[in-house]
Amino acid sequence: MKKGLLLVLTSIMLLIIAACGTSGEGTGSDAEGENEGEASKTLRVVTDAAYAPFEYLEGDKVVGFDIDFINAVADEAGIDIKVENVGWDAVLIETEKGTSDLGVSAITINEERKKSYDFTVPYFLSTNKILVNKDSDIKSAKDLEGRVVAVQNATTGQVAIEKIVGENNPDVKKFENTNLAIMELLSGGAEAVVADNTVIEAYVENNPDKDLMVIEDPTNFEAEYYGIMFPKDSEYLEEFNTALKAILENGTYAKIYKEWFGSEPDVQILIDQQ
Repeated sequence: MKKGLLLVLTSIMLLIIAACGTSGEGTGSDAEGENEGEASKTLRVVTDAAYAPFEYLEGDKVVGFDIDFINAVADEAGIDIKVENVGWDAVLIETEKGTSDLGVSAITINEERKKSYDFTVPYFLSTNKILVNKDSDIKSAKDLEGRVVAVQNATTGQVAIEKIVGENNPDVKKFENTNLAIMELLSGGAEAVVADNTVIEAYVENNPDKDLMVIEDPTNFEAEYYGIMFPKDSEYLEEFNTALKAILENGTYAKIYKEWFGSEPDVQILIDQQ
């Protein structure tokens, strides 16, 4: 009887020890998982999904060239991201304050913005162009003097037209996004829209019934480069720079570009900007 009782007590003690061991191992595993979670933080990417074909909404999903592009860069860098549509003004404000980790929204790199943000090397070459009705007598940027022009607020389109007609000119109507600026043209409230070429060219192609045309003026509208925008002194800038350069060189960028624009990009001109 005593021998049997001793065996029972021994068995119980072994079970308790085993249980304690299992509990300790589980705690260690959870801690490791937490550390791994911290190491693989999901970065918050903000955008203005009203700028097709760069970023726009399909239902509640943000899609577009910029979205495929930033996902490819993040994959190359081994970084998890989540893209959120917040609107143009919020893209600028949240990135400057650091409540977002980065912004991608066809954002032109310029000296004024460099005072508040850091940018990657360029990933897209663009220029502002003019959108008008087909029967318009506007032929160049100079013809916009004395005309009502619609632009998206706080964009290089606004800067470009104000260089010609003057800052705070009442003839320049500023809107939250380019779609609203185009609606103003269509309703007769403006005679022209100044915006990035790819956006207004895509609108004309997709809306042939609107009888609109695009006017190019390289003399008055300089070429621009888009970059991924970060808060000042971001710890992630160099990782994204390295990954961006890699997808330019390995063909990934060209594949995405061709899927969205139907032509081969001039990758070399972007590489030369690095």
